[in-house]
Amino acid sequence: MPVYDPRGDQVGKVRDLVVALPGQTAGVARLRVLGLVVEVLGRRKVFLPLTRVTSIDTGQVITTGVVNMRRFEQRPGETLVLAEVLDRTVTVRESGITGAVFDLAMEENRNRDWSLVKVALRERSHRFGRKGQEHIHDIGEVAGLVDEQSEQGATNLLATLHTLRAADLADVLHGLGPKRRAEIAAALDDERLADVLEELPEEDQVQILSALDNERAADVLEEMSPDDAADLIAELPEEVAEGLLALMEPDEADDVRRLLRYEDRTAGGLMTSEPVILPPDATIAEALALVRDPELTPSLAAMVCVCRPPLDTPTGRFLGVAHIQRLLREPPSTLVSAVVDNDIEPLRPDATLEEVTRLLAAYNMVASAVVDETQHLLGVVTVDDVLDHMLPPGWREGGATVGA
Repeated sequence: MPVYDPRGDQVGKVRDLVVALPGQTAGVARLRVLGLVVEVLGRRKVFLPLTRVTSIDTGQVITTGVVNMRRFEQRPGETLVLAEVLDRTVTVRESGITGAVFDLAMEENRNRDWSLVKVALRERSHRFGRKGQEHIHDIGEVAGLVDEQSEQGATNLLATLHTLRAADLADVLHGLGPKRRAEIAAALDDERLADVLEELPEEDQVQILSALDNERAADVLEEMSPDDAADLIAELPEEVAEGLLALMEPDEADDVRRLLRYEDRTAGGLMTSEPVILPPDATIAEALALVRDPELTPSLAAMVCVCRPPLDTPTGRFLGVAHIQRLLREPPSTLVSAVVDNDIEPLRPDATLEEVTRLLAAYNMVASAVVDETQHLLGVVTVDDVLDHMLPPGWREGGATVGA
């Protein structure tokens, strides 16, 4: 839900609720909601106490206009409702019925405090494709709501987060404890998990990958871009890394091994080995069809590398690049060789981060080819990979985006 100040300007969006859960809920009729976790400009999450909320209505939250911009940090004894209570397995004390929490109800009392008062649970169905029976009970009627050691799924939580971009979902995972983070990661499909891993700090990446069985971990690494997979594998113990590489498809593993040869802050260490590549006799229509691929990042889709066969990196001789703006200005039947730009010298794999940055800045480019000493294309360095290495540590956490 969007959060607005009294003038109607949007402050941010509600991402979660914070409650104080006691050691047990037996006989407890309501659980006080302490406040909201609100995502504001720059993906920063801040805490909004309910004392600063004047109205919670259909589709919106209204604040007093005063919001502390300090980044939210969960305190001992606090629980996040969506992230940590949803999908928890609970038992109805009187009937013994067991199910997973899929919704909760909160209400305002006379003191204008908000509390959780009811829990909706769904029994596990033993019939394939059928949902189990649903029940609604008072908070005090169920056991297991605060048992952090119990197994917890992620179906209902992921249903609330399915529209988030990978970077935003990564931010959600980063704010959770290791156990809950591993449970959610295990529930994601390989491609979605790979996208999220690429947006997480290295420590979180290693923790999540280590919690997966080796076969699943290898499948996820295959879905990652080779440069990100190489960065992650480089953080693992050598015997673990070799074991995962052995489980990967040979072609995928070869790409990663090749990237692991290069120093971290060099063009070789920054590049991806899967740019858009075409032979000189391809048409502009073919080039435009390739860069339309929604799986390509905008920086990779900004240019086509033109090389003589073979076209898998390392390719045949590199001839130059065709920028998308030029492609859009020419007839579709024109050969890409007619619009090749080879005026700018491509990078060598040992070029330093400073040299890469200087080249991109000097020529206003978002990507640059990387070639070996015999002019064979090895890969492409993109501006987003350069920024990853130039920004200060912890930038993914939003610690430097908004002042307090």
